[in-house]
Amino acid sequence: MGWTMRGCTRSMAVRDPALSRRWRGVLAVAVVLWPLLVLTEFQPWTLFDARSLRVTGRFLAEFVPPRHDAEFLLLLARETWRTVAIATAGMALAGLIALPLALAMTQQLSVSAVGGRMERGPAWLRQVVRACTVVLRSVPELVWALVFVRVVGLGPTAGVLAIAIAYGGMLAKVWAEILESADAAPAQTLLGHGAGRIQTLLFAALPQSAPELTSYTVYRWECAIRSSVVLGFVGAGGLGQQLDNAAKLFAGSEVSAILLVFMALVALSDRVSAWIRRGLA
Repeated sequence: MGWTMRGCTRSMAVRDPALSRRWRGVLAVAVVLWPLLVLTEFQPWTLFDARSLRVTGRFLAEFVPPRHDAEFLLLLARETWRTVAIATAGMALAGLIALPLALAMTQQLSVSAVGGRMERGPAWLRQVVRACTVVLRSVPELVWALVFVRVVGLGPTAGVLAIAIAYGGMLAKVWAEILESADAAPAQTLLGHGAGRIQTLLFAALPQSAPELTSYTVYRWECAIRSSVVLGFVGAGGLGQQLDNAAKLFAGSEVSAILLVFMALVALSDRVSAWIRRGLA
């Protein structure tokens, strides 16, 4: 009798009471995903086709050793610096675009909203600015780069402008949300005593929000470095353009060397951002 009771207790403890609910969830996800996979013509088994494996194996075999002659390493160093410059210059311009947009969208910094509901004129202006940021950030930077390549020609200028436009909209939206989430009392007090929008930003909102603003901006700089590599595939210069050229020529040793540099660059940017965040903590 005691053995039977212990067995029942053990089986009840092992049995997951939510098991059936989890299986229903898995089934529901499968039902939703299946038509999506069919629509996208997802066929991973083509990767294991004999011809695909033969071509892939030949290409990957050329990855080792990576190309490391002095002429190529000098080219990599120059293009790596160009990639960082594209990302940094693009982020600087994005900040110049984002700052006035974020100030216009932040209700806490509006004089017309002191002590009550925002007036109709400033409220409409705020919605128009929000719509502008939606347009800026909804078009991917790759599309902006394609547009600017046709306007200014091949080269880093197109990449800088693409990052500036797309990231300007992203920064404006998030900066405004961070400023809105700060304590409104100091800003309302300054505005009520005649302070302007910039004064209120500098002495009320910014001291509270500076760590979050800086952390997000540095994170976006990391993303801009990655984006600048991708933008090189459409002629915006930097490591991406060299990677595109090497891949088209099936130069596996050059591809592997560029990928290693890119990994080191991303790791370095991650370390720099972590160092800045620790300094702000």
